[in-house]
Amino acid sequence: MSNVLSHSLLTSIPFFYSFSIYNTLDCFYMQMVINEMKQKAIYPGTFDPVTNGHIDIITRASTIFPELIVAVASNKNKRPYLSWESRISLLEESVGHLTGVRVVGFDNLLIDFVLEQNAGIILRGLRAVSDFEYEFQLAGMNRKLSKKVETLFLTPAEHLMYISSTLVREIAALNGDISQFVPPNVVRELKKRQNERSL
Repeated sequence: MSNVLSHSLLTSIPFFYSFSIYNTLDCFYMQMVINEMKQKAIYPGTFDPVTNGHIDIITRASTIFPELIVAVASNKNKRPYLSWESRISLLEESVGHLTGVRVVGFDNLLIDFVLEQNAGIILRGLRAVSDFEYEFQLAGMNRKLSKKVETLFLTPAEHLMYISSTLVREIAALNGDISQFVPPNVVRELKKRQNERSL
């Protein structure tokens, strides 16, 4: 639980490196975070493809929240590398063993999906400080759209912070070894895609 950072807290206190936040917050803010953790959470993303960084966040979040929905965005306008169905299937195979975790696709506004699912938390991953400005802006916008929903940030394990779906796709496109960055089923799927493209 020491890697969680709440957007609602950031409006009241300085930005802390999330690994040490619980050493910094007073009892009032600590209780706010604990109360938020009792709610259903949504972890949205494109997951094109899902990486070990994503899996790390999902695995740890499953021990924090009573119910976690991994929400796979269709992103039709961005022409994703893998189909929506493939991304959902790969995630289901990768996290299906985790208690309280469901994988669901969505193609509407994120905040609307969160409210439809009766969730109170949007969970976002932060790999580096460079992610923070965009994520903070996004969290603020979602807060404006619905005050019923809070955004929490979770950082992946330190040895996974450099992994991104974009880099994985680029390595795979050049027939590089991606086995240390993604689950085995994703390795097989990307190899299959590369073979199909080379025909």
